[in-house]
Amino acid sequence: MVICVDEIQKELLRQVADLDALPVGAYNIRADGKSIARNSTANIEIVSQKDRPGIEIHVKAGTKNESMHIPVLMQESGLKDMVYNDFYVGEDCDITIVAGCGIHNCGAGTSQHDGIHTFYIAKNAKVRYVEKHYGEGDGRGKQVMNPTTVIHLQEGASMLMETSQIAGIDDTIRDTSADLAEGASLVVKEKILTTGVQKAETHFMVDLNGNGSSADVVSRSVARDQSYQHLVARVNGNAECTGHTECDSIIIDDGRVLAQPELEANCVDASLVHEAAIGKIAGEQLIKLMTLGLTEQEAEEQIINGFLR
Repeated sequence: MVICVDEIQKELLRQVADLDALPVGAYNIRADGKSIARNSTANIEIVSQKDRPGIEIHVKAGTKNESMHIPVLMQESGLKDMVYNDFYVGEDCDITIVAGCGIHNCGAGTSQHDGIHTFYIAKNAKVRYVEKHYGEGDGRGKQVMNPTTVIHLQEGASMLMETSQIAGIDDTIRDTSADLAEGASLVVKEKILTTGVQKAETHFMVDLNGNGSSADVVSRSVARDQSYQHLVARVNGNAECTGHTECDSIIIDDGRVLAQPELEANCVDASLVHEAAIGKIAGEQLIKLMTLGLTEQEAEEQIINGFLR
């Protein structure tokens, strides 16, 4: 399918999906509330939801070394977009899913994208899920994103979830919940940067229901200027399992961070650990980089980039 993508959309695609052209393989590109390009493959079928906005993705059992891209692009000021995307991943798969949303708002209205992604991952399947959020624009309107992710992992299934929100999102509420069966594993790596008066809330709720299940939830964030972040990471150990949550945050200027790691052991053989650290950039780190010729601002940026890498 040949589509017309303008320069703004091309830049958003680069930011959220690392794409300079249409990807190889399965994809669905959504722009300003509608699908503008879609492609299925022999093993990955993408179809529209029957009674609500969004798509269903069906991955055949045994599919390996394939990827799909499902970016969302918005440049209509004042648009509020809601989608429901359901992923059905068959047994013994090994796939990568690249999602993400980019908003370019040059108007006075609030542009908002809310996405509810539900994953049904069958036995022994492996999924890597990458989601980037990005906002830009010189208008007075806000860029708002509220992603919800629901994960169901069957026996022996695993998921690596890499999420990042690095620029331009004024307000966000990020909800992730997961339930894990026997031998299933979940790894979450989250990166967030807020500036100005931006606000970011993140909620994780993980139920380790099967023996041998495990979860590792790690969030790294930087709050600058007068921005505010609130993280809640809860792991419920309901069987013989291992769970770990970690929150590392840097505050700069008048930034504020509230971290709430929560653990509940409902089985004597549940092993759960949490870590949380919030602080400023160490002075000796700045001095060391400044002795190499960097300005204080350049040194600060280097430290932040390395921290969020």
